[in-house]
Amino acid sequence: MTTHYAGGCPHVHVTATAEPIDNHECHCNVCKSVTKQQHTHVAFFNHGDVQVDHPEKINRVPFNAQNPDGPLEICVCAECGAALMLDDKQKRIRVAVPNIMGYDDARFPKATYHAFWDETKGYPSPQDGRPVYSGLQPSFVWPKGA
Repeated sequence: MTTHYAGGCPHVHVTATAEPIDNHECHCNVCKSVTKQQHTHVAFFNHGDVQVDHPEKINRVPFNAQNPDGPLEICVCAECGAALMLDDKQKRIRVAVPNIMGYDDARFPKATYHAFWDETKGYPSPQDGRPVYSGLQPSFVWPKGA
């Protein structure tokens, strides 16, 4: 299998063997809370397309503190605390945030749209020519879980 993208930390290596199935700039409150960024480049992969070389070195915490039983977990290195990926308990997707999770962000394709835009947040709408949606792009279909 060819590695398309590699991230992680010195203790845990995360590799993707396919292109993302969704690639967007996320404006959701959870991403803002976790990343401390106004918007975040997020890439969704099919769950089976992302591998971890040392899963025993991962600690998992809820992605959304307001919904701790939700499907997504942040995976962090048990040794250094680095954020590694988001993992879906339903095994549909794994998520990379390239500029935070040890990837070369420049190697990723540019995000194709803005997701979870909410005009009530009080800052200007993105004006970069990419579509802006209040959720994921309408044509996105969640993969089947394992």
